[in-house]
Formats: sequence, C-alpha cells, structure tokens
Amino acid sequence: MTAAATGPTTSIWGRTEQQDFRSRVRGSLLGGAIGDALGAPVTPLTLDAIRTRYGPRGVTGPAAGGRITAATQLTLFTVDGLIRAQVRRDTGAWHPPTDVHRAYLRWSATQRDWGPDERRTDNGWLAAEEWLYSRRDPTRPCLLGLADDVMGTLDRPKNPDARDAAAVTRSGPFGLLVGWEPQLVLQLAVECAAQTHGDPAAYLSAGAFAVVVHGLARGESLDAAVRRALGLLAQRPGHQPVTDALQNALGAVRQGMPGPDLVASLGEGHLAQDALAVAVYCALVGEDIRHGLLLAVNHDGPSGATGTLCGTLLGALHGETALPPGWVAGLEGRSTVLELADDFAMEMTQGPALHGPGINAPGWLARYPRA
Repeated sequence: MTAAATGPTTSIWGRTEQQDFRSRVRGSLLGGAIGDALGAPVTPLTLDAIRTRYGPRGVTGPAAGGRITAATQLTLFTVDGLIRAQVRRDTGAWHPPTDVHRAYLRWSATQRDWGPDERRTDNGWLAAEEWLYSRRDPTRPCLLGLADDVMGTLDRPKNPDARDAAAVTRSGPFGLLVGWEPQLVLQLAVECAAQTHGDPAAYLSAGAFAVVVHGLARGESLDAAVRRALGLLAQRPGHQPVTDALQNALGAVRQGMPGPDLVASLGEGHLAQDALAVAVYCALVGEDIRHGLLLAVNHDGPSGATGTLCGTLLGALHGETALPPGWVAGLEGRSTVLELADDFAMEMTQGPALHGPGINAPGWLARYPRA
C-alpha cells in the first residue's frame, strides 16, 4: 500500500491545540534552518580543524548572516509540496508523492535559473522568492535525481547507490502531518526520498526521521518517538543499518558525559543513518537547544546535515519559543520560513475553510495553485 492509498485520519482542532501545533511547526522548520546555518561553514572540517579556526570550544554560534544551504531550501519545498497535495485533494488528484516531486522540480529550477520564470503558472509564492535562486551546496544525488521529470519510486529509485543524508534532512515536514498514522508518514517519506536516494539505508533513514518528528509533533518524548520508529522499521527490508544506528544512539546516552568522543562513536555522518544517529543522540543529551545543536556540529563530518537534523528534532520537541532568540533573529530567510510554517499550520488545521466544495479562497489558491 502506498501513502496515497488513504488520507489522514480526522482530528478536531481547538484553539489551544492549534497554537501548540503552530509552535511545533515553526520550531521544527526554524530549528532545522538554524542547525543548517550553524553547521554549514564547518561541514568540510575535522573537529581539530574546527577548534584551530574557532578556538578550543569550536563553533559557538552561527556565522554572520546565518546562511542556509540546499538542505533548508529543499525542506521548504517539501512543505510547499505537502500543502499543494492537500489543496489538490479536492480535485480527486490525491497522490502526495507526485505533488512533493513537483515541488522538488521547482526547487531544481532555482539551482539553474537566474530567477523566477514568470511564464510558469504553477510556481505559487515560494518559487517566486528570488533569494532562493542560489546554489547552496546541493548534493550530486539531488541534482541528478531531479534533473528530469521522471519520478523515482521504490520499485525504480533514482541513484540506487546514494547513501548521504540529503534525503533525510528534507524529510522533517512529513512528520508534521500529525493527522496521519505513523506508518503512512513513514511510507510517504521513503517514497519521496527514493526520488533522489535509492539506497535502502538512505530512504529508510528519511522515513525513520519523519516518524520521530511525527511523535514529537504529537507531544511524545524523543525516546518514545525513536522507539516507535524502530518498531516500524523492523517491518522493512534493508532496515538493519538504520536500526543499528538508532539503537547505538540510544545506547550512547548511558555511556557517560556527552561529548565529541561519544558523538564520534556513532560515525562521522557521511552515511544517512550515521547522521541521523548523531542528531538523535545530541537531541537526547542536550541540556537545551543551544547545547544540543553545538554538540551536533562540533565533530568530524557533515556538520550541516547533523545540525539540520538535530535542530529539526529539538524545534519540534520544544516549540519555537525555546530556540535561541539571537540565532533566530540572524537567520537568513527567516520571514519566508515563518510564512511557510504558518501556511502549513493553517492548511492542516483549517484547510476546509480555505478550499473545498463551494469554498475557494482566491488568495490561497494563488499561493498554492492546483495546476
């Protein structure tokens, strides 16, 4: 059964529930972007090189300008695709993987075009944001997988040998579909990850990450959310590398004071499952968001990826008000991230008041065209 075989479960949203949900959506997207900006400048550096450049404590805050990378760009387009899927559901064209793939193709255009193509009728507002038309270290599998209109599937995935974390870093928004059952969240995330990353460990890491975010967005503890993901992974062929990585992350919590040595024991993060393990461990042991994020980026390996994943988890767990205000204030594209987060929360909680039989808010459909 694919994720498109059934829709979300019905939920009732009161004012308090809506406010909590919006805070977690904002926290997740802002937290991921902050972790991205925090770790990106030191991604190519070893821990020793980081300390040589920044001092014995390593990175202590985002660089001036808080520049995000392709990880955050793709995350934003994941959100855009999920909103479009909900809007298009009224037409009977209910296939979220296709809508997310179309969103990723719009992102791909930002990597090769000078600016928004005003001739395109399906851009909506996000693909019209000129600041996104900038290549920010996208991985080769993302560029190759989205270089044409053919959509990778689990039966015929793109880049079968792609094992990096780029499909994982963009998959947090699937977990924000709190009205869905977790097994459907997992299925949707792995289907969309296979559009660029065909190695089972890579796309199952994306699915596991989405399930963990889903648990946090529903108010579960991080430990409980990870264990739920482990239970769902056990049913999937090729799950063992991801299962082992997550179990190692849980086990490392009990092995002493948090520090770079324990982070290093989980792998450098070049493989998707290792980046996920590092992020989960740092989120579990972090005294607060600041401490967890700094632990996640001060290590050998792709600090941008581990920072993005850890920030997404901590933001979904604690909500936007727990994020370091100075780091939020200096984040590149903050207004876009917040605008998209609020649109997502509005669509998921109040969608029937925006579009449906006899109800069509023109402004909303201009932002998220059904075309």
